Amino acid sequence: MAHSHEHGHHGHEHGVANYNRAFAIGIILNLGFVIVEAVYGVLAHSLALLADSSHNLSDVLGLVLAWGASILTRRRASQRYTYGLRRSSILIALLNAIILLVAMGGITWEAIRRFSDSSPVAGETVIGVAVVGIIINTATALMFLSGRKKDLNIRGAFLHMAADALVSVGVVLAGIAIIATGWLWFDPVVSLIIVAVVVVGTWQLLKDSINLALDAVPEGIEPSLVRTYLAELPGVAQVHDLHIWAMSTTQTALTAHLVMPTGFPGDAFLTQTCKQLHDHFGIEHATLQVETGDPNHPCTLAPDH
Repeated sequence: MAHSHEHGHHGHEHGVANYNRAFAIGIILNLGFVIVEAVYGVLAHSLALLADSSHNLSDVLGLVLAWGASILTRRRASQRYTYGLRRSSILIALLNAIILLVAMGGITWEAIRRFSDSSPVAGETVIGVAVVGIIINTATALMFLSGRKKDLNIRGAFLHMAADALVSVGVVLAGIAIIATGWLWFDPVVSLIIVAVVVVGTWQLLKDSINLALDAVPEGIEPSLVRTYLAELPGVAQVHDLHIWAMSTTQTALTAHLVMPTGFPGDAFLTQTCKQLHDHFGIEHATLQVETGDPNHPCTLAPDH
């Protein structure tokens, strides 16, 4: 039985690594806004502002964690961590989703309490602060716009900032409604709307990060198409023990056994196959094992199930 391995290491830039400046600017702007929003939320007795400031604080933490993940994913592999620390980006995406959901649970509890214990709200202050939030969150979201389809952490940052901008619009509307009607219940209602918007945006992030943490095939890759491609390669009689998983939020790995009765096809075959896996499926780290299918020495990993 011939065992031959080929690893695809195609040069590329990590998605998050290209956004160091965006992360730095986003963190500074949002941290400053969190402080301003929290102060005015207390002074104006506005739960909507406090809710939004809490969410923005979790976004700042998320940006810091994602930035940290981008640094960890570029750490060199070691004898103990043979893939390096690339998987940390997946764990941080999962942690970000959990932090957001926990924060929203606290805001929901407080909003429900405010329905029976409303305090006067300074509508003009709410509007002024929220307008600043619209500007800051929109500017931050635009910095992550181009990378949202390439990296789960970048997508999370973009969605959170875009949602924040929309939420700030909602806060402005609440301030206008309070000024026009004097109905203080508008404030907790907007808070609950904020929670709903954030939970909807976070749920997909949570789902995707859990899937990647459990070694599910990344979204956008169809396993059956990959199997068909490998099975139709010249000289391949069978494919088994095929695995596709995410090494990080930007890199995908593959391992597979190729049964080739004519024997080892040569390095050129393996190099070309790995290149095609990268170009057509976005799989950047491929390991292929070639077997001849000798019945006297059957592979213990065949068939797949």
